[in-house]
Amino acid sequence: MINLISDTVTKPTPEMLSYMMSAEVGDDVFREDPSVNRLEEKVATMFGKEAAIFCPSGTMTNQIAIKVNTQPIDDVICDVDSHIYQSETGGYAYNSGVGISLIHGQNGKITASQVKDAIKPGHDWQPTSRLVVIENTCNKGGGSIYHLDEIKPIYDLCEEKGLRLHLDGARIFNALVETDETTHDWGKYFNTISVCMSKGLGAPVGSLLIGDLETIRLARRFRKVMGGGMRQAGYLAAACDYALGHHIDRLKDDNNRAKQIGEILQTKSFVQSLKPVSSNIVIFQLIDDIRDADFLTDLKFKGILAAPFGGNTVRFVTHLDVTQDMCDQVCDILEKM
Repeated sequence: MINLISDTVTKPTPEMLSYMMSAEVGDDVFREDPSVNRLEEKVATMFGKEAAIFCPSGTMTNQIAIKVNTQPIDDVICDVDSHIYQSETGGYAYNSGVGISLIHGQNGKITASQVKDAIKPGHDWQPTSRLVVIENTCNKGGGSIYHLDEIKPIYDLCEEKGLRLHLDGARIFNALVETDETTHDWGKYFNTISVCMSKGLGAPVGSLLIGDLETIRLARRFRKVMGGGMRQAGYLAAACDYALGHHIDRLKDDNNRAKQIGEILQTKSFVQSLKPVSSNIVIFQLIDDIRDADFLTDLKFKGILAAPFGGNTVRFVTHLDVTQDMCDQVCDILEKM
């Protein structure tokens, strides 16, 4: 089966497994795991920040980011397609006691003027606008990509209005291999950044939250209360370290393969609409006469696994375990449908 359900289905390469098994480990809750410490320092330095913390998941890093950047009855501003709103079980309310103001951007991307319009005026009966969250790339937006010249106006507005700015950078490296912008440049514009290692980078587990020393010190307390202290986590950190050293540049291959699939889909009569394919995610809506469940069953019979994505839409995600031959096979199957 060719698994296009998500880039979270990747498995460690033999080389990554070997690197993991040679890791030096300790108790990370006591800050004594050298592999975790090395990974945190490396990622913080990449983004020009003072510190980072290793967590089990991107949901946890995002939830901790909301917690450290807000107080109860504050308000978070984000796009309606943001992962923190769509896919984290309302954690912003449960964990942090904050409200949320949703912006209807374009394919998951918002502008400074939209953020400005979403800021609450400060009445006693309203939550206080405190945090803006953007997602790059935006999953439900079809893997849409921000450029720095789109981020700077949002950053400038946040500085002017005293708002915090968080980057959900779960797939940030899929974006950066397209734009050729640097992690250090992106780090300048955000108070906190989350980076996921278990998607296209191919590590089995792990996400990091990045920020200044005081923010990450507080984040460690929230990681602990959420159950995220992992003890000898160095084996997992080693996988992430290996991924950063060996799997970033190859993300361009994933993006190109997704675009190749997108080019086929835009010619097919069973496709009603297709979101622009910018990175490794392909989202398309089927015509009304075809149910997504039936379409996915047909794909599975032909050897392709994909995900239903609501509203009679389907999502393909290319990744480390999808070779060029597999991509060509997918395109050939779609071409014949």
